[in-house]
Amino acid sequence: MNPYNTPAPSRPWWKTTPAVLGVLALVALLGAFSFALGFLVMIAAMVAVWVLPPWRWFARLGATFGAFVLLTVGAALGGQLDDSGTGKSDAKSAGAGGASTESVSASPAASTSKPAKAADYVGQRLDKAEKQARSAGYTAAHHDAADEDRTIVLRSGWTVCFQKADTAAMNIGFAAVKSAEPCPAKDGGPLPWPKMPDVVGATYNTAVEDLKQAGIDLDRVTLDDVYLDIDTPTAEEAAEDGDEWRVCFQSPDEGTKVDSATTVRLDLGEWTDADLIQHCPSAKDTTYKITANDPDYDNDTTEGSGSADGGSSSSSGGSTGGGSSVGTVHPGSFCSPRGATGVTEAETPMVCGPGSDGRNRWRSA
Repeated sequence: MNPYNTPAPSRPWWKTTPAVLGVLALVALLGAFSFALGFLVMIAAMVAVWVLPPWRWFARLGATFGAFVLLTVGAALGGQLDDSGTGKSDAKSAGAGGASTESVSASPAASTSKPAKAADYVGQRLDKAEKQARSAGYTAAHHDAADEDRTIVLRSGWTVCFQKADTAAMNIGFAAVKSAEPCPAKDGGPLPWPKMPDVVGATYNTAVEDLKQAGIDLDRVTLDDVYLDIDTPTAEEAAEDGDEWRVCFQSPDEGTKVDSATTVRLDLGEWTDADLIQHCPSAKDTTYKITANDPDYDNDTTEGSGSADGGSSSSSGGSTGGGSSVGTVHPGSFCSPRGATGVTEAETPMVCGPGSDGRNRWRSA
């Protein structure tokens, strides 16, 4: 057997580079939950770096420094640095307090005094509440106020809902939820997300009031139109003419929970008492608000408009040649050509002329 052709024996998996890198990653993960446990794993990772993989000395040195950085980053994200530092401060305070108690044990005022009541931190950001509580001498703890038992990692993104303080032991516990969530009725209860009301058919102003009463934030409401030829109004424009805009469609449906990931959409139609059509279409983007904007509108009116040389034919509410009478018409409806005349059902004289939108409509003569 040629010794030069013999393959090198494979290394055990726990001596390979991936295994050592996994131990380094474990340092940051465990450090976020327990500084002491993360510190022990960091020591084990340093030993593994210098013993197990076939690395060069500068790679081992870099990995050793990296293990320390990973522990620091993980502990900072999990708040372990503050908690551990506070524990030491509390221990020193307790020791100093014990010594002072023995020295002043003869004073009846010191033995009968009650500890100060803890401040109210409800509604504050969790990280700020814990910082202020520790400044007041308390040891702070936290947990999820909802019934989901979630782990709190980034405390600046959580808000205090409940607190429970033991002034004798100088301990305080905070129950918090994510900043975009409502507080439950009690600690450990379900999140009381609002439910979507039924606002289809209501005016925009009425729909807004219903959403407010349901507890839905109006900043999360988006608007859309239902017509092919009308632009979507802004919230300010819709509120200005809030009794003319109606909700034709809504999303989500009535009774659906509106949580932090839900977007509320109102599809609006607009009409006044002067409009010929005063109801929502059967579906979005299937009709025109101004009928004359329909590409097929001119073809329809041409068929009933008479001869091409300017002659006219009489039809109720239809289009005729210039200046002729067409009989009974509807005020505000489209007409053609300009100058045609007609009467309403109440025998009021009408003339075809430009309306407020620039298109010919039946108007009082």
